[in-house]
Amino acid sequence: MTSSDQKTELSTGHKPALDGSGLHVAVVCGRFNDVITNALLDGCRQGLRAHGVDAADIDVVWAPGAFELPLVAKHLAAQFDAVVLLGAVVRGDTPHFDFVAGECAAGAARVALDSGTPVVFGVLTTDTVAQAEERSGPGPSNKGYEAAETAIEMATLLRSLPSR
Repeated sequence: MTSSDQKTELSTGHKPALDGSGLHVAVVCGRFNDVITNALLDGCRQGLRAHGVDAADIDVVWAPGAFELPLVAKHLAAQFDAVVLLGAVVRGDTPHFDFVAGECAAGAARVALDSGTPVVFGVLTTDTVAQAEERSGPGPSNKGYEAAETAIEMATLLRSLPSR
């Protein structure tokens, strides 16, 4: 038997049943485009609760906008099983969109890698407000709901991995 045969398969490649029981999740929302981010927050809360996260274990923090989300996530990462970032960056006539969206995504990845805590990028980056509204509508296709599912899956996956 080779060493690769002896390794335990840690993932099946299929979407697992999600159980968020006992998880403590921070949700960091950008106030900019708050009509959209409030709808994403509603979807995220619904997704977390639908998969067993107790409402008392969901902490919501508001930041001015998407650019500021990673810094807040860095502050919270050690205290939570997962951090979900919610925001809406809509392309305009200037390159501002590219800087904000790109730095927010890079910052989220950096915080996750540096902290070892899942930081989920639930920030919409759309060309129009209509596209953002479509992605933040009610139901499981809401990107906040999807971010909640990703947070639960990542937190439980990391708990299941062997430590070194």
